[in-house]
Amino acid sequence: MGSLATYDMENGDILKTIQVVKPEKSTTSTSTSSSDVTRDIHVRFRILRMFIANVQEVMFGTKLSVLLTAIPFAFVAEFYDVGGPWVFALSLIGLTPLAERVSFLTEQIAYFTGPTVGGLLNATCGNATELIIALFALHQRKIHVLKYSLLGSIISNLLLVLGSSLFCGGIANLNKEQRFNRKQVDPNSSLLLLGLICQILPLLFRYVGNEPAELATASALELSRASSIVLLLAYAACLFFQLKTHTQFFEQQQEEGSDEEVREEEGAVIGFYSAFIWLITMTVIIAILSEYVVDTIEVASDTWGISMSFISIILLPIVGNAAEHAGSIIFAFKNKLDISLGVAVGSASQISTFLLPLCVIVAWIMGIPLSLDFGVVETGCLAFSIVLTILTLQDGSSHYLKGLMLGLAYVVIGACFFVQKVPSDQSNTNDLGILLSSAKLGSSSS
Repeated sequence: MGSLATYDMENGDILKTIQVVKPEKSTTSTSTSSSDVTRDIHVRFRILRMFIANVQEVMFGTKLSVLLTAIPFAFVAEFYDVGGPWVFALSLIGLTPLAERVSFLTEQIAYFTGPTVGGLLNATCGNATELIIALFALHQRKIHVLKYSLLGSIISNLLLVLGSSLFCGGIANLNKEQRFNRKQVDPNSSLLLLGLICQILPLLFRYVGNEPAELATASALELSRASSIVLLLAYAACLFFQLKTHTQFFEQQQEEGSDEEVREEEGAVIGFYSAFIWLITMTVIIAILSEYVVDTIEVASDTWGISMSFISIILLPIVGNAAEHAGSIIFAFKNKLDISLGVAVGSASQISTFLLPLCVIVAWIMGIPLSLDFGVVETGCLAFSIVLTILTLQDGSSHYLKGLMLGLAYVVIGACFFVQKVPSDQSNTNDLGILLSSAKLGSSSS
């Protein structure tokens, strides 16, 4: 039944004989099985609690979560073929919170990967919505949607996002002088000007020289492909400059951004693998909704009577820039203009020197003649937006009037594309202005 064991106590003086009773085998097996069941229940409840916490942080951690309800309605509308305009509108609404959540997830992953990999991840995923829409448009040979959406994203970041940030920051800090580090703006300004040069030169081929129209178009296409390779190299060099060799120029921005927010969070809200799985899931949903948007954009334009250029240049970029818009305004309210400028101007330079040339290279591989020739009106609006932004930021200070001027410039450009009526059979051409003017001249002469 048992055995005797003698134990020497700590003081070494008292010896006791204790009878150790071994439990019966059936009792031991019963207690072991019950403990295993209890342990399994605890593990399952812990996994369930973690899953619920992740859902709360990812799905309901933003005020835009109410717009997530449009996603299942978009799927239902597409499945039952309710109509192109409904599918387009619901998909566009559903993309807005997804773009903001992708930015949140990349920030969570950056806690584990470090600043260098985190910066590259943000550069890749920060404009994921624009990239996915552009690739679907390229796959369906809708070149006008691709060019318009990327062009509109650059203009939206420079005028709408930056303008509203400077305006709100100036109103919230009327008694303070808002200043920022010019050294942080210079690399992105140089990238924007380089991208503008690469877009102006192919346009000039149709107006300068004695080459026939077909040869000029072929030359512009070859120049665009060569310029795209140069732009990708320039973007890679700028990333290396910011994240490796001259990080001291950007340390102030990182320190300002980590004073309050990082101290409040003290690390990531969700785990690395959870954030990675959520990021993949939301990217898949964004891809599905982006395909819906590209498929139905022309039907929506015809049904609503809104110009294709207005939808692509104004509406689509506003959805894609939702994350940048919200974050930039919040930092401007806290008088952290360095971060606001990094978000707005940095995103515009990413699109101009990374996404756009990447699409040209991908189209080259697919055998699609995609050039950097946007047209006279479009390139002119982009040039004025870049020049106005650089002049606004040249003195290293800001106030609400500068933001108001940028916002009013965006209103004028939006009105320009709203009144520009482009026939659907001519929307794939490079220069919409020449076609429209020639059509008017032909009708007047007849």
